[in-house]
Amino acid sequence: MFKQTVDFIKEQFKGQDFIPLHEPRFNGNEKKYLLDCIDSTFVSSVGKYVDDFEKQLATYTGAKYAVAAVNGTAALHMAMIVAGVRNNDIVITQPLSFIATCNAISYIGAKPLFVDVDFDTLGLSASKLKEYLFENVIKKSDGFSYHKLTNQKIAACVPMHTFGHPCRIDEIAAICIEYGIALIEDAAESMGSYYKGKHTGTFGKLGTFSFNGNKTITCGGGGAIITDDEQLAKRAKYLTTQAKVPHRWDFVHDEIGYNYRMPNLNAALMCAQLEQLNDFLENKRALATKYQEFFKKTDIQFIVEPNNSNSNYWLCAILLKDKETRDSFLEFTNDNGVMTRPAWALMTKLVMFKDAMHGNIENAEMIESRLVNIPSSVRLK
Repeated sequence: MFKQTVDFIKEQFKGQDFIPLHEPRFNGNEKKYLLDCIDSTFVSSVGKYVDDFEKQLATYTGAKYAVAAVNGTAALHMAMIVAGVRNNDIVITQPLSFIATCNAISYIGAKPLFVDVDFDTLGLSASKLKEYLFENVIKKSDGFSYHKLTNQKIAACVPMHTFGHPCRIDEIAAICIEYGIALIEDAAESMGSYYKGKHTGTFGKLGTFSFNGNKTITCGGGGAIITDDEQLAKRAKYLTTQAKVPHRWDFVHDEIGYNYRMPNLNAALMCAQLEQLNDFLENKRALATKYQEFFKKTDIQFIVEPNNSNSNYWLCAILLKDKETRDSFLEFTNDNGVMTRPAWALMTKLVMFKDAMHGNIENAEMIESRLVNIPSSVRLK
């Protein structure tokens, strides 16, 4: 079955000796906008393309405001700061996630608390979240919730839309409101994904995106924050530009700031990529449909978008029957010119977070042991 799978994948990406997991496509105005940016000499974090990108991103996602950042990790770090996360607070997230989620939490000195994922969405489980909070948290008169064991404030919840598949984010949002917890969506992988007709990243206080080189649309690096809260957006923009007080010539900074603003060069690329996003999504959905039909005839399960969702299928994923089969599949595909990758090691297995609090994470453990990502690039026409 492994050989048939490799042959099928190669058939989808004809003319390539090696099939990468996800490579960028620059088919539009990228060179034109880059040259215009270079000719303007505004290549750093001040320039029209940064402003244009923020407006276009807000319009596309349906958010009122967008703030461009240098990468997705910086965007998430900043979102947590402006949402009020502080040193020694607890931030709830999922164990099945890329390390950047927990790194951003750790930059503040906050502590991650891991709640299991749903098997069908691969993202934070609303039912497991509600169960954990009911058993382990007390809401006090200040409107915030605190862990019964440590009396630490539960400052935020950061679910991730894994591989572009939306989690049950409306249910999570309702739970966070009930417990006075700030909801910050890690939508790094889900640009172009919708849940019940709303774009991911728009359900909580803030949402963040990544535009790293392997994402659906990219500018090499890059990230962004979206929000409907004008004050949060203004503060995020202020802090990401070194907390500089506006003045025609003086350098006045009145608090610790961050050099997190997206350069105009990257923003020029993003404007061109956004113009092609809908075409990319259609292309990737067609590939996902072909994969789904192929794997129906096998004993390998293809991960489809959850109910009520429209996924960008950033990385297509399959489930093998057990870890041994997964490892054999990884070895065979990578030996035969098809790049495949397992899910990330669970955050609870990493030395930095081995002592972190968590509930039952059996779904995450099972998914980690069986899941493989397969080539998911936009196919050339």
